[in-house]
Amino acid sequence: MIKIKHMSKDLKLAIAGVLLILFFFFLNPIVSVGPGERGVVTHFGAVDLKPFAEGLHVIVPIRDRVVLLDVKVQKHEVPAKGSTKDLQDLKAVFAVNFALQPDLIARTYQQQGNLGEIVERIVAPQTQESFKTAVAQFTAEESIIKRPQLKQNFDDILSDRLVKYGIEIYDTSIVDILFSTEFAQAVERKQVAEQESQRAVYIAEKAQQEAQGRINQAKGEAEAQRLLQQSLNKEILRKQELDNQRIAIEKWDGKLPNVNSGAIPFLNLQPEEKEEK
Repeated sequence: MIKIKHMSKDLKLAIAGVLLILFFFFLNPIVSVGPGERGVVTHFGAVDLKPFAEGLHVIVPIRDRVVLLDVKVQKHEVPAKGSTKDLQDLKAVFAVNFALQPDLIARTYQQQGNLGEIVERIVAPQTQESFKTAVAQFTAEESIIKRPQLKQNFDDILSDRLVKYGIEIYDTSIVDILFSTEFAQAVERKQVAEQESQRAVYIAEKAQQEAQGRINQAKGEAEAQRLLQQSLNKEILRKQELDNQRIAIEKWDGKLPNVNSGAIPFLNLQPEEKEEK
């Protein structure tokens, strides 16, 4: 004891420094919460519902423990299976983009655990149930034709299911969608039948167009013949008229018809023999 009392001041400071370093190293009273994280604080195991935000925080060693949880957007692929309205099996793989709500993260951790446990216990099963509910509203054919509407219904159902757990859905994507072998074969047969039907319609329309073309051509030719005949008739009449005029000129003896004196001249229609008498 006498030696300790007579230790130098520098030695005492060095010992205090070492003890302080050991205190911080083993007990760690300062916690750093990084960007996009929240710190869930427990006091002897009891969860404090007010989490630590980003930055440095001081805790009481031994009593307090801090669990860091990521609140950035996460992506998780979930396989799902369901039956359509017409009882066709449908499988799909969804990429779910979600995030833990920062204000509710302490309660979420208290009820569900860390991020891995949340995905396993909440996100995956709720995704599968939401898909079953959504796909049951469509037939197998509608699930192909109305795929955007199917996805929207799925998003709405999943969001409603997860929000009560403090999980926010940002978006989902259908990575893959598979139908049963029987339905795939039926779709293929239907597509072949539709293609054959469309081909038959095309051939019928083509034949109809060709027939109409021949009719139009015949009408055109008939109209051309009519116009040609009409033109020929005019030419014949004109020729006959010219022929008549030529004959009349050839028969004319060069004498002009006689005209009696008077106010109104008239043609002498009497024969020439009577005029000589």
